[in-house]
Amino acid sequence: MKKKILAGILAGIFALGSFSISDAMSREEISQIKVSKSGNFKYWEKNSAAKNALIEYVKDVTNKNSKNFIPIEDRIATFDMDGTFLCETAPSSLGYMFSLYTMLENPTPNMADEYREKAKTWFEEINSKKNVDDEFKKYVWKLFGGITDEEYKIRTEEFINTQNVVGLTNLKWGESFYLPMIEVISYLNANYFTVYVITGSERRTARAVIKEVVPVKLNHIIGCDIPVIWENLDGGKFFVSGDRFLLADNRSGSNTRINKIYSIKREIGKQPVLAFGNSTGDADMLNYTLNDNKYKSAAFFVICDDVERELGNLKRAVSDRNLAAENGWISISMHDDWKTIYGDNVKVAK
Repeated sequence: MKKKILAGILAGIFALGSFSISDAMSREEISQIKVSKSGNFKYWEKNSAAKNALIEYVKDVTNKNSKNFIPIEDRIATFDMDGTFLCETAPSSLGYMFSLYTMLENPTPNMADEYREKAKTWFEEINSKKNVDDEFKKYVWKLFGGITDEEYKIRTEEFINTQNVVGLTNLKWGESFYLPMIEVISYLNANYFTVYVITGSERRTARAVIKEVVPVKLNHIIGCDIPVIWENLDGGKFFVSGDRFLLADNRSGSNTRINKIYSIKREIGKQPVLAFGNSTGDADMLNYTLNDNKYKSAAFFVICDDVERELGNLKRAVSDRNLAAENGWISISMHDDWKTIYGDNVKVAK
């Protein structure tokens, strides 16, 4: 019976056009979210302590008469992506689900046949226990070796534009942004903060889902990288027409935990004054923002505690709330602080 259920789930998830037309806010509509003033927030509860703390912080540090004024060039805000402003629970992150889809429905030329069967097991494990197998984690970075950037882009865009989020109704991956957090990014932009995304996801994947939707420049998206290999067709000394760059079958470094700080130092060169995260993988970045900062700083921690509009985990929510309190991060409760998450027509599938 369990195998039949799994087969049905896989057929429903990874068949193009398998569900009804999405009723979530479209990517174009999300891109039109604009919050220029504190009173423009539509998707937050009016009395949200987290929202009000952010507003008070921004008002203070952008006031030239305040002792806490921060010059525009130093208003750096860093955001994690998965679980901070993009769905991470259904049943896992965008990158892992894209990889499973590739293995099961659209294999790359170099993919070993044995991994198609393994992918079914890996999906079942992620879907039932939310655990990600270590072998799968390693194989993800080998999966796309030998294809071009352009092919990777086409594959990613097909996935985010056609595939439904697992466990939530009326939602495709390319629409799975937390609307209240998109408002936060817009609000910070309006107040001349420079926003960076510091994600553990692969950089090309992050750029594909963010592009033209979230108001963040593509060169401000910092993630894990798959290196490229020069295909030097004529064996010459210099790059010539016809040469290509293919993706390698490995990952160049990680971008979680302490590595997020290394990325900030290397690619931004300034300490953030604001940071947003949702897991222990972001803890170092949040604490780096708060500690020994010459400016007034703040860190916010998104807690997935909604079990009707999101696939929340109440047990983890308790420990996350405690972790935030211990470290001086401001908790954002999906359940209490947000009027909606993805839009009113998106709910947990029954």
